[in-house]
Amino acid sequence: MNFEYTEATITSELPLNEAIRDFFLLTTGGTIKAAELSLEQGAAFNIGGGWHHAFPDHAEGFCYLNDVAIAIKKLQQEKKAKKFAVIDGDLHQGNGTAFIFQRDPNVFTFSVHQENLYPVKQKSSLDVGLPDYAGDDLYVKAFQEHIPVIYEQHQPDLIAYVAGADPYKEDQLGNLQVTMEGLKKRDEIVIGEARKRSIPFFVVLAGGYSRNTEDVVNIHFQTLAVVAGVRP
Repeated sequence: MNFEYTEATITSELPLNEAIRDFFLLTTGGTIKAAELSLEQGAAFNIGGGWHHAFPDHAEGFCYLNDVAIAIKKLQQEKKAKKFAVIDGDLHQGNGTAFIFQRDPNVFTFSVHQENLYPVKQKSSLDVGLPDYAGDDLYVKAFQEHIPVIYEQHQPDLIAYVAGADPYKEDQLGNLQVTMEGLKKRDEIVIGEARKRSIPFFVVLAGGYSRNTEDVVNIHFQTLAVVAGVRP
């Protein structure tokens, strides 16, 4: 069975077939499960997900389903948690997530991204758009300055962390100059400040397009090691 493109799917920039459909259903299910487990166990990690460009009515930027938004909406409907924070460290703004929750005061969306880059921006609760060629100093500073304030002022019941690997300096889709050490510091701030306050969190991985695929794997593994509390 083949699928035809429509106005809702053409903006995905991906072909659409049974395998891709099933991939997005599976990884979204993984994010839902991670969100549920994090409420029970304090932390959970989905090795997929982070499809933050998907909107309610159309796909966008390699994303057909906004898994984080779906997981949050499910928990809201089931009254398992009320207040959420979405912390997005991907190279690209989480425009779909920002749009979905713009009118929901119980979901705080925070995005640190390269400003002069895809996508067309939506308004998050707080956006930090970095200039071209920004490195560890500006990138890490954004998390150091804002994460403790977000957690203290919004007081979320659950944190969704979109830990993109694409701010890395060797990524092919942007030109930020963030090192692996800078990305590790990002992870330590987001996760460490959550643990300090005993706020449950779950992690999804999002983008990564390094010239060397092993770099993407190492960055994601580094995030996993921070979650697990071990040295990579």
